[in-house]
Amino acid sequence: MSILEKDLTVKKATREAFGDEIVKLGKENKNIYVIDVDIAKSCKTVNFIKQLPDQHINVGIAEQNAAGLAAGLATTGKIPFVSTYAVFGSLRMLEQIRQEVCYPNLNVKIACSHGGLTPANDGGSHQAIEDMGVLRSVPNMTVIMGADYYSTRKLVEQAAKMYGPVYLRFTRDTVPIIYDENEEFTIGKAKKIKDGSEIAIIANGDTVRLALEATKELEKQGISVKLLDMHTIKPLDREAVVDCLNIGKIITVEDHNILNGLGSAVCEVVAEEGKGKVRRIGVQDQFGQSAPYEKLLELNGITVENIIKTAKELI
Repeated sequence: MSILEKDLTVKKATREAFGDEIVKLGKENKNIYVIDVDIAKSCKTVNFIKQLPDQHINVGIAEQNAAGLAAGLATTGKIPFVSTYAVFGSLRMLEQIRQEVCYPNLNVKIACSHGGLTPANDGGSHQAIEDMGVLRSVPNMTVIMGADYYSTRKLVEQAAKMYGPVYLRFTRDTVPIIYDENEEFTIGKAKKIKDGSEIAIIANGDTVRLALEATKELEKQGISVKLLDMHTIKPLDREAVVDCLNIGKIITVEDHNILNGLGSAVCEVVAEEGKGKVRRIGVQDQFGQSAPYEKLLELNGITVENIIKTAKELI
């Protein structure tokens, strides 16, 4: 069965994928540590604590201290995963990530739940809309967000095996399971869900399911769509973007500020190549508010309907 034919009613938050995968990885490799900041229940590291207590450290509500501790552990050969909310893992810890993790290029992973608008009713203070953009501008940092439960598990596994700083972003809310359990993913290489000839849609994270639904409808209307899951924002798969320029019309879709996220990264490549058109769908450079997740997406035009409308306008 192709992905386009799959039933997308089965849902699971990608923070659950991290919680399940990190236990598996910790059992396989005793150098893997989890550093918590008193929100293990929300970040889904509770089972890690129960099953691997000797590989767990809780520093309390002290994210900057967690980053410094992770850097120290990394110098001893450990592979620390700092587990927190995306707003804290990208902004409160930024100076420590830059100076103590990325500058010396240490093997630290920042694993963050509550990415984008998915905190929903928690309000704008807890909705990380700028995190991937902030951290993709820091040298040596890899930035990743899986689209569903299974892709996230595979990407967490790869992050643990690669050397260097990695930012992993997860959803608080549930999202549809798109991929099969045995699907393979490579950090830095876009996942081509479908090939097409009239419009290219490049999506990331929890918006891949919206791009997928839009693709189905556009195909029904006779419009040929190329669909990419750009799970790695940095390093961006430049080759995949350049290949889309054979079509010449690209839509990017993301649950992130349209500034400095996926859309900006794609636009940089397109501008350097000197051809093609891009339309960015994402958070419209505004803070979120306390509202249901789907309503917040709608307020920013991150909808199936807007993807379809934008595609038709480009064509």
